[in-house]
Amino acid sequence: MNTAALRHRPESEDCYLYTEGLLTLHFHTAKDDVAKVSLIYGDPYLTVLDPATKKTVWRYQTLAMRKIGTGQTEDYWSVDLRMPYSRLQYQFLVEGKDGTTLLYSDRGLREDTPANRTENVFRMPYFHELDRVKTPDWAKETVWYQIFPERFANGDKHNDPEGTKPWRPADHPGREDYYGGDLQGVLDHLDDLQALGVNGLYFCPLFTAASNHKYDTIDYFDIDPDFGDKALFAKLVSEAHQRGMKVMLDAVFNHIGEHSLQWQDVLKNGADSRFASWFHISNYPLTPFHDPNRGEGKPQYETFAFEPHMPKLNTANPEVQDYLLNVATYWIKTFDIDAWRLDVANEVDHHFWKRFYQATQRAKKDFLIIGEVWHSSQPWLNGDQFSGVMNYAYTEQIEDHFLTHKLSAKSLVELLTDQLMMYRPQNDQVMLNMLDSHDTARLLTVAHGDEDLALQALAFTFTQTGMPCIYYGTEMGMAGENDPDCRRPMDWSKLNGPVWQRVHALIAFRRKYAKTLGQGTTRLTVTPSGLIKVVRAGDAQIVAYFNTTAKPVALAATPALAQGYQAGQLAPKGFVLAAL
Repeated sequence: MNTAALRHRPESEDCYLYTEGLLTLHFHTAKDDVAKVSLIYGDPYLTVLDPATKKTVWRYQTLAMRKIGTGQTEDYWSVDLRMPYSRLQYQFLVEGKDGTTLLYSDRGLREDTPANRTENVFRMPYFHELDRVKTPDWAKETVWYQIFPERFANGDKHNDPEGTKPWRPADHPGREDYYGGDLQGVLDHLDDLQALGVNGLYFCPLFTAASNHKYDTIDYFDIDPDFGDKALFAKLVSEAHQRGMKVMLDAVFNHIGEHSLQWQDVLKNGADSRFASWFHISNYPLTPFHDPNRGEGKPQYETFAFEPHMPKLNTANPEVQDYLLNVATYWIKTFDIDAWRLDVANEVDHHFWKRFYQATQRAKKDFLIIGEVWHSSQPWLNGDQFSGVMNYAYTEQIEDHFLTHKLSAKSLVELLTDQLMMYRPQNDQVMLNMLDSHDTARLLTVAHGDEDLALQALAFTFTQTGMPCIYYGTEMGMAGENDPDCRRPMDWSKLNGPVWQRVHALIAFRRKYAKTLGQGTTRLTVTPSGLIKVVRAGDAQIVAYFNTTAKPVALAATPALAQGYQAGQLAPKGFVLAAL
């Protein structure tokens, strides 16, 4: 037995309350190395008389764990428990395929003896409902739609910036171009979005800013006049809510725009500015900026990347914290938004995000917080900071298999299984799963213009744990290279067209089986014939097959939704979604 691979971490993603009173335990072993894992468990204060020694000893039970998945190097084992007195002590009995038997305890490995079974145990001292990680149930049944406001629709030409270009979806926008998209344009197309089936609107920043993308905030408390005003935004939120749609706003609390009142005061008054401590400034003067990439030495102040126009906020400063928390709660209390998406969230301190979580939860029950974190995110997902993150670490694996073929099917399911096991399921269920966005090349472009391939990858994403998100224009079959080309004006001529119909069908399937696909278990495997098989179990059972091989594969299925399936054959780039 590979004892170095045995692993369990108490009070973590390996030991957590899932629902009230229900404790889930996970155990890790080396891949294909262990035949059986059993849990030795009981209440720490329940005893029994040992007939051999005539002494009272801990009263325990044993329960076989089930293998729930296989990753690149590990097998994962799980068990669910309810304890009558809401407390537990436990350890693991591990039986290797080589015949070895060991106890894995809080003090390491031990020989399996009667005495060792009652000593050195892990403890879950009490099941505190207050400590259970909670994420909004409504979010688990949401299909998000990301809107880049400047390029979605121009509903009011009176607020067009100077130099606004004609609305040409075939254009390749430059970084400084404007096309006049605004909130009225979104209002004008709410019925179209409702017809598509989405029930969550995720807006890139709407606040006053100097750029077309608005990630260089000038005023967090106002709507950019290029988009409209607060009265129009209030109407948009109300109209969205009447259609059963949630609203998520995007904000940057890591840095602020150079044209903000605060930074302009620092530029004017230097160290004497009342806002000097709002930033990370090492020396003056602040201009010209020293860019180390150009060999100009250490910057005078910290920024996002080395972008001099985006000075980094000092979120350790209580004044900055209070200001940003006022921003966060203002848009909840005044306009009733449902969620925040937080840009560059990983570069802000955890202390601030914990205050942010408390403030937003007090402002609105079941409020959703999504952080932009592109890497492993456990520190943010312990119930006191974010609900979930932008799940790039998950969806990039999908792209690497389905679209660019960097990964085999076997590697894909192993990597996705590993990723799911990194977090509690209540966090996995509210991860934002997107195959493209304002930051990446469009799905169809990555698929080299192959609509079937793009739709297959999208269908796979829609069967996964987590909240699927459509980037505006995906339903129209829009293409686009990396930013800024992925931000082309929306092609409304393709509304209700062939690609729209296929995306609509996927969304309808996800919404119909929202409970199972939102909160059910997930098992990923590769069949002997090479198909990727997804099994989602919950209120219903969903079984999906995806052919990413080069040849048709025989498959007996009764599809609820399919692509490339005919006469018992699943074609390459095809999929079958079945509800059992």
